[in-house]
Amino acid sequence: MKKIFFLLIIFISSQFSAQEKLMFWPKGEMPNSKILASKTKKKKILAELKEPELFAFLPPIKERKQMSVIIIPGGGYSKLTYDEGAFQIAKWMNTQGISAFVLNYRLPTSTDLIQREIAPLQDIQAAIKYIRKNAEQWQISSNLLGVVGTSAGGHLATSVSNITKDYTELEGDWKSISTIPDFAVLFCPVIDFGEYAHKGSRESLLGENPSTEKITEYSMQNRVTEKTPPTVLFHNQDDTAVPPMNSILYYKAMTKNKVKGSLFIFPKGGHRFFVTDKDALSENWKKLCADWLETISNK
Repeated sequence: MKKIFFLLIIFISSQFSAQEKLMFWPKGEMPNSKILASKTKKKKILAELKEPELFAFLPPIKERKQMSVIIIPGGGYSKLTYDEGAFQIAKWMNTQGISAFVLNYRLPTSTDLIQREIAPLQDIQAAIKYIRKNAEQWQISSNLLGVVGTSAGGHLATSVSNITKDYTELEGDWKSISTIPDFAVLFCPVIDFGEYAHKGSRESLLGENPSTEKITEYSMQNRVTEKTPPTVLFHNQDDTAVPPMNSILYYKAMTKNKVKGSLFIFPKGGHRFFVTDKDALSENWKKLCADWLETISNK
């Protein structure tokens, strides 16, 4: 029994260690940080600073397609549900030959931030630039890079899909690299910060009493244009945490602006889409998603 347990630990460890951890901000250039901006840097504080990071999940070279995705976990902008909500999806993407990068981004609730609401956006924009700049080394395409967002991660995915201003402050050859993804996949996304808001996400990102203007600005259905990248949305009708009207409002805006995409709403499943789902109907998201991604790769 002990031998089996020991071998299991080795297997789990080897599986985890096989994923490459990437620090994607150029050293000393991460903006919007009180500690990095401070002239008197205490070693103890610097040691406690947790910079955003990417975990690379790469399929074997022989099976690797040109397409890649950055997976943005949810957690209401107050934590990161990166295991089932990101790592498992990354591994599933690998079975489709798609390279996946899981982004652990700075949370707006961090006391280190100078401007809370733009920090997650800065990190996803920088991650997109980093992967595009280094695409050749992973043998992937720089113009077949999408974002996959779950819950509040869906809000961040739609933010980077629609906000064209580059908040990274990166100069040199970084500046010419686009921050807009080529497509987006959204699971139970937070979209609206008004009537159908997930209040926890809104409060974490914008504070307790955001202005009407801020609520409108960060309700992502209001930011969709004809330049919004193709997007597929998955939601469950019985999702009580993030009402499916969030996805409906975004898809409605997409349709109005002639943005290519699809919307799938399943009758049950709550606030989740896991690779391990066994429901006879909702587990079809995997085939629908794979087929949709295939149409994108053939564009």
